[in-house]
Amino acid sequence: MRILINDGLDQAAITALSEAGFTLDLTRVAQPQLIPYINQHQIQGIIVRSATQITAQVIEQCPSVEWIARAGVGLDNIDVSAAKKRKIPVINTPGASAQAVAELAMAHLLGGVRFLHESNRNMPLVGDTDFKALKTAYRGKELSGKTVGIVGFGAIGQSMAKLCLGMGMHVIFCDPEVDQVTLSWTIGNNTPVSIHLQSTTKEIVLAQSDYISLHLPNQEKPFLDRDAFAAVKPGVGIINTARASAIDHQALLQALDRDIVSFAGLDVYEDEPNPKLGILMHPKLSLTPHIGGSTEEAQSRIGIDLAGQIIQKFTPNPIDVS
Repeated sequence: MRILINDGLDQAAITALSEAGFTLDLTRVAQPQLIPYINQHQIQGIIVRSATQITAQVIEQCPSVEWIARAGVGLDNIDVSAAKKRKIPVINTPGASAQAVAELAMAHLLGGVRFLHESNRNMPLVGDTDFKALKTAYRGKELSGKTVGIVGFGAIGQSMAKLCLGMGMHVIFCDPEVDQVTLSWTIGNNTPVSIHLQSTTKEIVLAQSDYISLHLPNQEKPFLDRDAFAAVKPGVGIINTARASAIDHQALLQALDRDIVSFAGLDVYEDEPNPKLGILMHPKLSLTPHIGGSTEEAQSRIGIDLAGQIIQKFTPNPIDVS
């Protein structure tokens, strides 16, 4: 079976797939050439990350394709409905990057309350002339004792909850698919911890949260729109490492300008990979270039997880790659 790995993959996963007998094509094919390339080389399996778009047109015009895999959490760049019509399996790795994304969300949260995003911009510019003024301006807050509202309580949201609980924060969450969860994990020195959490409503999350961290799939209607910003606790901090569609970005900018929102940390953008200048230049925004799952450990887990699924599902004699 010939597999096109179009957006790259961890080397351990490439080795496992190769040893399992798959023929791997590591060519980076540009989007406009994707359909003719797949047909010319009779590609049977496609592995992508977030860059390559597997549209309905790709699926319909490439009859050799037997399955599609996404090395990551979401499936926004794959037309799953079109794949279902052709009975093409679509697989991904929803839990492999949870810790990495949660740690980035926490980094944005910590950076926001201590003004690290602004300080890193201004210290090189005026640190030698306005040092005392900057020191006075950047009087931050501590997270311990504050309430974080986590929106979306899948693997990433739960990982974020564990980090926040470890910081001494009060955690509330809302998720229409999750009613209650018992979080069990091991902290430092091999100490087991178990905490039970019950879901609440969107209204309570908006009204009570000092900080809101979004961990939602792609949304038809933003979770945070103008009406939602009108209902938040004044001075709330917002973190979004999930999907750009979770926030109305224009409403966010207005809320920042009016001090309804004190700061926001973003890893995803409406016009990615060309975010709007108003977002890029806003002093109250902490920005990263969609790197939630971009850690060495996460990429290794994603690759091995995906390779294991592919080997188990699409080879006549599956082998164990764990």
